[in-house]
Amino acid sequence: MTKSLIPWVALFAVCSAGLFAFNGCSTVPITGRQQLNLISPGQEMQLGLSSFEQMKKEVPVSRDAAANALVQRVGQRIAAAAANHLPNAQWEFVVFQSKEANAFCLPGGKIGVYTGILPITKDEAGLATVLGHEVAHASAHHGAERMSEALLANLGGQLLGIGLSKSDPKTQAAMATVYGLGSQLGVALPHSRNNESEADAMGLIYMARAGYNPEAAVAFWERFAEATRAGDTGLWFLRTHPVTTDRIQHIKELLPRAKAEFKSAPR
Repeated sequence: MTKSLIPWVALFAVCSAGLFAFNGCSTVPITGRQQLNLISPGQEMQLGLSSFEQMKKEVPVSRDAAANALVQRVGQRIAAAAANHLPNAQWEFVVFQSKEANAFCLPGGKIGVYTGILPITKDEAGLATVLGHEVAHASAHHGAERMSEALLANLGGQLLGIGLSKSDPKTQAAMATVYGLGSQLGVALPHSRNNESEADAMGLIYMARAGYNPEAAVAFWERFAEATRAGDTGLWFLRTHPVTTDRIQHIKELLPRAKAEFKSAPR
């Protein structure tokens, strides 16, 4: 590192620490992890609401009465199990007509389920695995956490640009590329995978508390791997989600705690 960059790196560290100390320290339910969160709950919820309303205009909503009833029934049970962790949530579960085998969560409790994943979920417990995972993203404020990371990364890029303002254009371009790759591969993607693993862990507890056997999660992910051929393909460090085989193993390790919750859950 050149001497001219040291003051800017130090300034970035001080600013990051100040932001974290001022407004950024919160605790994730169930896991107890400390997270960076610079977005207020109100801001987060409004962003989720506006994005979800826009999506409902752009993607066809399923008219399948049975599919909608299933998602509503399971979704409300999972949401009730997570109610204490996101008390002001505006839970909404919508089935979108799409062949994509996926589901998603937007901040504030907006959950979308694509019809393409329903043959893989197979039954209520399989769907509870998916919805438990998505509800966990909401109650863990993963959306706000990712936005907070983006804010800090943007601040770091601006400070780097100031520090390099007197350097030749080639050096500026090279350092900007290095910074972008470093923040993406070293922070954003690993943290995204960590968020996914955390949502798996929390989702198991939610489905167990809702009265669904958490062992069904293993069977679901095995079906998902078979149906999508996700398996272990691709470069692991470029993935935003954990490798499916690793995910299944992680879930198996979490089962004892979740099964204890299931035993005490109301039927």
